[in-house]
Amino acid sequence: MALLEVRDLRVAVETKEILKGINLTINKGEVHAIMGPNGSGKSTLAYAIMGHPKYKIISGDILFNGQSILTLTTDQRARLGLFLAFQTPLEIQGVPLTGFLRTAYNMMVIQSGGVQVSPMEFMKIVREKIATLNVDESFIRRYLNEGFSGGERKKNEVLQMLILKPKLAILDEVDTGLDIDSLRIIAQAINTLRDNDRAMLMITHYQRILKYVKPDFVHIILDGKIVLSGDYKLAEELETKGYEWIKKEVYKETK
Repeated sequence: MALLEVRDLRVAVETKEILKGINLTINKGEVHAIMGPNGSGKSTLAYAIMGHPKYKIISGDILFNGQSILTLTTDQRARLGLFLAFQTPLEIQGVPLTGFLRTAYNMMVIQSGGVQVSPMEFMKIVREKIATLNVDESFIRRYLNEGFSGGERKKNEVLQMLILKPKLAILDEVDTGLDIDSLRIIAQAINTLRDNDRAMLMITHYQRILKYVKPDFVHIILDGKIVLSGDYKLAEELETKGYEWIKKEVYKETK
């Protein structure tokens, strides 16, 4: 059974149709990459999977572990094991990062039938994870993304993923704004979560993070449709030829 199935999904924002029939299957243990130019529908797909109310499902279905999740709220989907790392994480003043992370972690523990951990026990978990991201404890003693640089916000998103250990992690342009050192650190942290029980969907414009987190499958999305799929070599070819090459190939096939 597939972990995630997106079946002929059509999605609109306000009155504009963005996704025009997306089909995608992700199995446990797989890493998929969605690539495409600005406005092609990459982030719309991510938000639709997570149940953002702004994105209206016109038709189609989204199944997680064989069950439709269209009627579930975003928090219900998160409790099932879905996770989205935002392209532009929000700054929330007055919300301590550690408290936010512990609340989310304990909710996941309770959901799976476990017992919530104490603040001291949770700090042991956090210290292990922040070492992976090469940040010190002052990082987690701040408010949620308040005063964070772009790279720090992305590290915070990945820190959440490392702590929550979702069944399916959707990473929306997690490489944006990162210098080469931060990119390598974040990629290494992401790779620590790769195993046969989880899956990832990486959304990106560029190949650069895919050099470090190599996907099993690469899909190109144009004008709300997946027009071409392949393995990592497709990302390399796209880096060389650009999106215009894809557009010409698609146009040629539809003539």
